[in-house]
Amino acid sequence: MQTLALDPGRPPQQVRPGLWLFAPSRDSQGGSSWLLEAGQIGCSGDLLVDCPGYTEANLAFLRQRSSERGPGRLVLTSREGHGRCRRLQEALGWQVVVQEQEAYLLPGIESCLTFAEKYSLGPGLELLWTPGPTPGASVLHCQVGEVDGLFCGRLLLPVAPGQLQPLRTARTFHWPRQLASLWRLTSWLPSNSPQWIACGGALGALRGEKLVLNGAEALAQLDLSA
Repeated sequence: MQTLALDPGRPPQQVRPGLWLFAPSRDSQGGSSWLLEAGQIGCSGDLLVDCPGYTEANLAFLRQRSSERGPGRLVLTSREGHGRCRRLQEALGWQVVVQEQEAYLLPGIESCLTFAEKYSLGPGLELLWTPGPTPGASVLHCQVGEVDGLFCGRLLLPVAPGQLQPLRTARTFHWPRQLASLWRLTSWLPSNSPQWIACGGALGALRGEKLVLNGAEALAQLDLSA
C-alpha cells in the first residue's frame, strides 16, 4: 500500500527561552501543544505537553530535540489533547504520561505511565488531576530555576489578554467537578505562583500574546462562586 504523504505543517515557535508553542492541531480540535526544553527544568529529556499535529515540520523538530537531549516525555492534559499520540510515539519512542482515567483511550501505546491524583515528574514538576473538562484532565506545574509556569490544558481558557475563565462547552464532561477542580488547584499551587500560564486552546483571545502573564494574579481574579 502506498503511504500517504504527511502534511508539511509549520514548525513550532519559541515563546520564551526554552519554551515552544506548536501550531493548533486539527487532530485535537484546534488545541495547542507546548514543549519545555530539558535544560530549563533539569531533566534528561524535554517535556511535550499535549500532542501536536503529526506533520513533517513537527516530526523534524522533535527528532532533532531527541538527537540532542535523548527521548523526552509526552504529558497529556486531557483526551482533547491526545491527537495522533500513538503515531507520534512510534516515530519518537517517547514515554506518554496520562491520568489513569483516560489511559484506555490509548491502545497500543508501548511506554505509558499513568497516575491517580498527583504525580511528580521530577523536582519542581508536579501533575495534579483536575477532572471536569474530561474525566482524566490534569495540569502540570513547573517551578524549577527561572521557570515558574502552569500548563492548564483546557481547565481554563483565555477570554482576553491576561484573563482566564473556565468555559462550559458541548464537550465538557462534568461542570461542577470542573469548578471543584479549580478550587483544588488554587489551594494546591504555591503562594505567588505561577508567573505565567500556558493554555491548551483558544489562544486567539490573547490577541497576539501566547501566554497569560501574571498567572497568580489571573487565578486570584477568578470568581468561581459566580
